[in-house]
Amino acid sequence: MKTVVVTGMGIVSAIGSSVTANLQSLQNNSDGLSKPDILQTGHQFPVGEIKITDAELLEELKLTASLGITRASLLGIKAITEIFENSGKLADNANTAFVSGTSVGGIDKTEQYFDLFDEKAALRPYIQAQHPGYTTQKIAEYFGIQGLVTTISTACSSSANAIMTGARLIQSGRYSKVIVGGSDCLTKFTLNGFNSLRILSDEPAKPFDRDRNGLNLGEAAAYLLLEAEDATSDQRILAKISGAGNANDAFHQTASSEDGEGAFKAMNKALKMANMEAQNIDYINAHGTGTQNNDLSETNALKRIFKETVPKFSSTKGFTGHTLGAAGAVEAIFSILSIQEQQVFANLNYQNIMEDGLIPVRENRKHQVDHVMSNSFGFGGNCTSLIFSKHE
Repeated sequence: MKTVVVTGMGIVSAIGSSVTANLQSLQNNSDGLSKPDILQTGHQFPVGEIKITDAELLEELKLTASLGITRASLLGIKAITEIFENSGKLADNANTAFVSGTSVGGIDKTEQYFDLFDEKAALRPYIQAQHPGYTTQKIAEYFGIQGLVTTISTACSSSANAIMTGARLIQSGRYSKVIVGGSDCLTKFTLNGFNSLRILSDEPAKPFDRDRNGLNLGEAAAYLLLEAEDATSDQRILAKISGAGNANDAFHQTASSEDGEGAFKAMNKALKMANMEAQNIDYINAHGTGTQNNDLSETNALKRIFKETVPKFSSTKGFTGHTLGAAGAVEAIFSILSIQEQQVFANLNYQNIMEDGLIPVRENRKHQVDHVMSNSFGFGGNCTSLIFSKHE
């Protein structure tokens, strides 16, 4: 089976518009949380909003609004552009696959123009924008990708599943290059939806803290270029994908099981694929949303997998907010940065240990990092764990 490696990365989030900018924010403990500004809403919950307007993105990318482009597509294009700027060349379009994850696609435009569709025919393409595949197709059209183009929408595990799917396409020999990741933007739909579940925090989230009271939503786009190891040079390899596992505890529409059954199975599958023991993992980029249910469930799953020796772990959602369908790819990039920098990143805002809980990394620190596990757990119990390893 072919070894899958990461040879390019691109990201735009609330803490930066490039991989370098995101790394600097992580190292400086600088979060990107603020009150909504670009998203027009009456809610004043803290969010991880990217302070770049759609008009500014259109100008930067030399596009026009008449193309029916959405914010999620614009963010995705910007992130993927960074991959090609750094690699110095565009991938072979005909032999490159594109697998993108998102939760709500371009529904921001559907809701923005909803009351105008009857009278303005020119806006009607945005009716389709609510379909997750719409966002993916617009990104693929921009780059002229002619290979497989497909969308995964499994809530918060979407882009983690996109990475896993892309790796399988390479392992099977179907493609030698696959662009994988995800894009999600802030919308009234998601903000109102999470508020109806009473899991939004009115302050910066506190993942794994005894006094946690909810999550902060965010927006981001993050993508990785995957290649077969035998088809690229060592100089371009950033990390390798050692393992991936997906499972579903099918416990509840929005909640995880208290014992973390889906998370446990996903982590166990990833370890088995990587042919690793639990003690081989040096750092875990946890899902860690800051909700009562999620953090308890993930903590119990970590205890079941790692027993008495849980490795260093933290949630980086305190920096970016929970970026939903993009979260798996955002945190995959953060995991690879951890390997490159030999550093683990802080779990912001943590103060008090949960009852029977675990203590996350409280401040950035240098640490030997050869293998990172990145967890992404979605609604309905759809759980995915990825393992990234240092390339020898």
